[in-house]
Amino acid sequence: MNITFYAHASFRFEADGLAVVTDPYTPGPKPGSGFDPIDEAADLVIMSSSTDRFHSDPSHVRGSPAVVDALDVGPEGLTVKGVEIRAFPAMESLTYDFQGQHGRDPDANALYLFRLGGLRVLHLGDTGNPVAPEHLEALRGQVDILLALAGAHATIALDDLDAAIAAIGPRVVIPMHYFSPRGWLRIEPVETFVSRYPAEAVTRVGGPTLELTPETLPEQLHIYVLEQSR
Repeated sequence: MNITFYAHASFRFEADGLAVVTDPYTPGPKPGSGFDPIDEAADLVIMSSSTDRFHSDPSHVRGSPAVVDALDVGPEGLTVKGVEIRAFPAMESLTYDFQGQHGRDPDANALYLFRLGGLRVLHLGDTGNPVAPEHLEALRGQVDILLALAGAHATIALDDLDAAIAAIGPRVVIPMHYFSPRGWLRIEPVETFVSRYPAEAVTRVGGPTLELTPETLPEQLHIYVLEQSR
């Protein structure tokens, strides 16, 4: 599997002759995200909701991808273009002052788990609260790669993120949704998250791409820090 970090919570996964894009943001200056368009073709786009401009704008993904809103995936799951998808309902932060800071109330979104290239990938969506115990139990031992919300503010607190990682037990964690000078959200830099883990458990890739296979997964939890490319 080839993994490319676009920006914020948006990645590209390529394997099995398919390209999957997660949580595409609205590009351009405010009210957009500040990031450049993806401008690459994909077969499938999965979004954690359809209501957040930082997570749900597939208009700049080229080709004619199938678009899945994880909130529309029922408990039995869904298979699209051969990609198995399961979703776990969540909410933006229930304690952060959204009405005062953003002029809106917290929105529903979903964590989603998909399988591609023999690997199981969990995207934490835009959750702002501890992961529900029933979700942690369902995900325990079922995740190879976890895409972790690492910016703290308005998303899951880092203590709760650490607890979720420990409970789920992924082999690989890739931070996302952290500060970028290209974006305008005042969230934590990736260093705040990775400093909580031993240095030997962290690899700074030095670019936006990473290749993984089932055979090359680390034996123990390892964090790969990718650079945002858009």
